[in-house]
Amino acid sequence: QVQLIESGGGLVQAGGSLNLTCRVSGHTISTPTMAWFRQAPGKDREFVAVLSWMGFIHYADTVKGRFTASKDNADDSVYLQMNNLGPDDTGDYYCAASRQYNPGESAANYDYWGQGTQVTISS
Repeated sequence: QVQLIESGGGLVQAGGSLNLTCRVSGHTISTPTMAWFRQAPGKDREFVAVLSWMGFIHYADTVKGRFTASKDNADDSVYLQMNNLGPDDTGDYYCAASRQYNPGESAANYDYWGQGTQVTISS
C-alpha cells in the first residue's frame, strides 16, 4: 500500500503562486510513476503533470511554462510549484501514484490517490 497526503492549497489572487506538496509513504518502490491531477467544480479530473522514475517530466499544455513539478526521493515528497495562476486553475489538486512505468495522462492508470488539496484563484 502507498499513502499520499497533499498540502499547500489555498486562496490566492490571479497572477499569484502556490507550492503544493505530496508526502508519500508505504511501499513506494512499487509505484515508479507519480503525477498531479486536478478537478474543477462540475468537471472531470484532468491531468496536470507526470514524473517518471527516470526523472522525465511531462506537463499538460494548459500549465506548461507556469507549473513546475519535482520530487525529492530522500524526502519521499513530490512538489508542484504553480506560478501565474488564473481562475481556470481553480480546483482540487490530487497527487497520484502508478505501479506502471508509463501510465500516461489517464487517471485510470493510477493506483493510489491522495485526498486532494483545494486551490482557489480569485480574479
